Amino acid sequence: MVDLVPISVPQANSLLDLPGMSDGLARTEDEIRKVVESKDPFLTEVARHLIDAGGKRVRPALCITSSQVLEINPGLASYEVVRGGVAVELVHQGSLYHDDVMDGAETRRTVQSVNARWGNLEAILAGDYLLARASEIAADLGTEVAGLLASTIAELCEGQVHELRYAFALDRSEGDYLASIAGKTASLLATAARIGALVAGYPRDVIEAVTAFGHNYGMAFQVVDDLLDVVATDEQLGKPAGNDLVEGTYTLPVIRALAGSAGEELRELLGGPINDATRDRVKDLLKSDDSIAATRTTATEFLDQATAALDSLGNEPAVGTLRTTCSLLLDRLDSAG
Repeated sequence: MVDLVPISVPQANSLLDLPGMSDGLARTEDEIRKVVESKDPFLTEVARHLIDAGGKRVRPALCITSSQVLEINPGLASYEVVRGGVAVELVHQGSLYHDDVMDGAETRRTVQSVNARWGNLEAILAGDYLLARASEIAADLGTEVAGLLASTIAELCEGQVHELRYAFALDRSEGDYLASIAGKTASLLATAARIGALVAGYPRDVIEAVTAFGHNYGMAFQVVDDLLDVVATDEQLGKPAGNDLVEGTYTLPVIRALAGSAGEELRELLGGPINDATRDRVKDLLKSDDSIAATRTTATEFLDQATAALDSLGNEPAVGTLRTTCSLLLDRLDSAG
């Protein structure tokens, strides 16, 4: 299923296993901390709060990988590529600060959220500060990268608005759901991949190929995440399962189940705030509904589109790693199913 790569370079099983990735991400961490340092020590502390809490740094890793898709022997990422990954990660971090304010979240990555610890105003300003720092880096990388990052921030906002408009809405359509996740999740992954290829100076066909991969992988990633929210346990997720139901965010499996045989009972249970017992009943209904299998098929279709986007790029190690990343996402879903 994963294409062969040159014998001299072992196949990486994830983005983190690609040769040179450990160094690239270590430099990413150093650069993030340097970039967010402010003349005001308090702002520095708040801006670094979630950064210090850790994270997988998927977006910088994708940026680095995309910058090496034509390399027979991938090595260390350039300073400019690392900076591109940092810019994307800062946009992601800034969006989390804002999301937590909107959701009234108490925790994030097992630590107290910024809004819970310091307040909503502080969280909003710190999020804005991170977005500003990201834009500053993008400007240094050229007008195309700067414009791309600005349009991506706009797409993130549009995706979030789509979601807010349909909170607790039983008539939310599949089209609106897909538009929402395209903005709030897929856009930033597509941008991470695109920046990596742009900064590497690749031809336009390569840039478009990795961008298409990032978009479709991002769509699949969110569909899988939403599916796991209703089929996995708290222990498997490392956070409360069914949280989307509680917050009134009706995702693809719910939208499809509402149109099926369980729709009548689901409509009686959903449409407003629910307690734990109702949440668990809804999850039980969904687990026995055809919508689960149908949603898994949708995730698979997006992953197929992601891997198809790589077909023109050959069999270099970074390309093989991107393909394997798609397989790992399905494995994650299967292990929780």
